[in-house]
Amino acid sequence: MTRPAAPGLGATYLGDNRTHFLVWAPFATTVDVRLIGPTPREVRLSPLPRGYHAATVDDVRPGSRYSFVLDGTVERPDPASRSQPEGVHRPSEVIDLSRFPWTDQGWCGLSLREYVIYELHVGTFSDEGTFDGVIPYLDGLRDLGITAVEIMPVAQFPGDRNWGYDGVHPFAAQNSYGGAEGLVRLVDACHQRGLAVVLDVVNNHLGPEGNYLGDFGPYFTERYHTPWGAALNFDGPHSDEVRRYFIESACYWIDSLHIDALRLDAVHEIFDRSAHPFLQELAETVHELAERRNRRVHLIAESDLNDPRLVRPPLLGGYGLSAQWNDDFHHAVDALLTGARSPYRRDFGTIDDLARAYRDGFVYSGQYSQRRRRRFGAPLTGVEAQQLVVFVQNHDQVGNRVDGERLATLTSFDGLRLAAAATILSPYVPLLFMGEEYGETTPFHYFTSHTDPDLVAAVREGRQREFAEHWDRDAPDPQDPALFVTSRLRRELAEREPHGQLRSLYRELLTLRCELPSLAHLSRDTMEVTVARPAQVLFVHRWHGSDATILALNFDDHSAAVPLPVAGGAWHKRLDTAEPTWGGPGSPAPEMVDAGQSTAVSLPQRAAVLYQREITENAP
Repeated sequence: MTRPAAPGLGATYLGDNRTHFLVWAPFATTVDVRLIGPTPREVRLSPLPRGYHAATVDDVRPGSRYSFVLDGTVERPDPASRSQPEGVHRPSEVIDLSRFPWTDQGWCGLSLREYVIYELHVGTFSDEGTFDGVIPYLDGLRDLGITAVEIMPVAQFPGDRNWGYDGVHPFAAQNSYGGAEGLVRLVDACHQRGLAVVLDVVNNHLGPEGNYLGDFGPYFTERYHTPWGAALNFDGPHSDEVRRYFIESACYWIDSLHIDALRLDAVHEIFDRSAHPFLQELAETVHELAERRNRRVHLIAESDLNDPRLVRPPLLGGYGLSAQWNDDFHHAVDALLTGARSPYRRDFGTIDDLARAYRDGFVYSGQYSQRRRRRFGAPLTGVEAQQLVVFVQNHDQVGNRVDGERLATLTSFDGLRLAAAATILSPYVPLLFMGEEYGETTPFHYFTSHTDPDLVAAVREGRQREFAEHWDRDAPDPQDPALFVTSRLRRELAEREPHGQLRSLYRELLTLRCELPSLAHLSRDTMEVTVARPAQVLFVHRWHGSDATILALNFDDHSAAVPLPVAGGAWHKRLDTAEPTWGGPGSPAPEMVDAGQSTAVSLPQRAAVLYQREITENAP
């Protein structure tokens, strides 16, 4: 990889044992870089306009440790450190990724239409709990039908057990996972197999331990507040430099580590009233970088606002992000399968909710929400189907339950098979959470490894308060190491039935999604959604060219005899989740339905049945 034309924030190795240091520290009058090694020394950085300090220093090579000293008294790690080999509180390390022997020179990424996302947590995905520990399982994911691996946040966090949302070094890959060198090995291995890599990044807050940004400059503002405290300063005085910090971090992951997409955590907690919002500037910068590199790079937002402006282009008043998560789809399916009626789910529970999720994308696109006590959301006008990511499980929806229960412990295998078909055969981009494909039953807990006793107590108490409204028992202690150990996947389950049959079903569903034109074509314009009343049955009719399919989703606890809304020719059954092949009890659904005769079919309970129209020479 060629070196950047101008060194950016942090330590940039220039070659010939020379390193350039650049830090934004408007709160400090003087900044020295303290070099730690065989010859300890301090070098004064030169002040630059707008609070920057910089210097090029000789005899500093990759592996050198350093820190910054503010006004001769306060020593801190580099805010833009690329490596923290001893954790969040200790000195930073100079690294040089330009020497990595990449093998992905022909890789340019995938379009969103091709994405089938698999979300994983590096620490619990393998026994090793490292980036290298993920690599042996990539072939299995590819063979399953996965096309993109999404990694939960890896920015350096305190200790070695964390979801990643307590990161405090947005440029540094977690040392206990293998650091930046381990991550690039994983990314290169993914690209060798045709897998894109999505990295979850956090631009709405930093973790509470090891967060030293406030010593350097006004990164935070008290004008807004988030669940984690003061908001990041994206629209006040000095916000240009704060924006640069996070945008440069995003470009670093994409350019230096070849990441294909960034998942932007909880963008609704980014407060910005400027005329040119941070998210729009981020999108413009990333898309321009991708164009220069001849790559497809995507920005995928998580949002609690049901706001289509996130993904609309700027010319239509949007921010220009590539896609966003759709929690409404999850809530609609989950409420039907589990009967959950907590305050969090009070807006969901009918088959009509799922029908709206299919037809409109959002269930709430301007309707009154009982939970929020106001109208909520806006229509997804001008938004394409591939700009919504749907799921029935993810780290939040599992790990934020009091016991970290997965869907496999909340519904039957019939329900798991039905949920898989509803998600994968939708016209949206599907996301699977690690272990979902074989019905993993081990919980995925929320866990931490903070070192500050007061912080440990505060997190523990906060977790108890958070769950008090929804559950009548205490939440587990996030600091307990056992929570981390018991959250690891138990892949031996996939070798038993019906877990192995469920995994085979996922493979078949993903194959059909790829091979049948009506399913591969992601569009809400070539789809009709109807509900069979009084049964809890949803029909999804999709077509593209001469191919047409009808997906019947029966959420009732008993079989339902309903007319199949078909017209023109014979319709052959392509998949039935109740068949013994997939571990089901058997199905009364016919193998073929002739539209010229009676179209009434008996659908098995809690099952999905897919019919495809027979293609004839006269078919439109």
